[in-house]
Amino acid sequence: MQYNFKDKADRRRFYKSNAWRGVNGVRNQVVKRDGNECVWCKENGLVTTAEMGTLEVDHIKELEHCTYAEAIDLNNLRTLCSYHHNVRHNRFDGQIQTVREKKFDDERW
Repeated sequence: MQYNFKDKADRRRFYKSNAWRGVNGVRNQVVKRDGNECVWCKENGLVTTAEMGTLEVDHIKELEHCTYAEAIDLNNLRTLCSYHHNVRHNRFDGQIQTVREKKFDDERW
C-alpha cells in the first residue's frame, strides 16, 4: 500500500489500517514488546501501564520523514504514556494539564 506520510489524510489512513491497529498489527507488537509500559517512565524507575493511563506508540523518526518500511519497523517505534508523548512532541510546556479551567464562575441553568 502506498502512503505519502507528508499528507495528513494519508497519515490518518495509515493509523487506521490493519497493519497498524490490527490484532497482529505493529502497534500491538510494540506495546507487547515494551511490556505494556511507557519506556521513558520505566527509565526513571516509574511504572505507567494502560490501566494507569493511555499508552501510545511513538515513531522515533517522525512519520512525516519515514518510508512505509520505516513506519512499520519495530526498531523505529516505542511505547510512551500520553504525558511523555506530549512532551516528546512539545505539545505543552511540560506541565500536566489534567484539570480544565472553568470558563464561568456562576451557575448556568
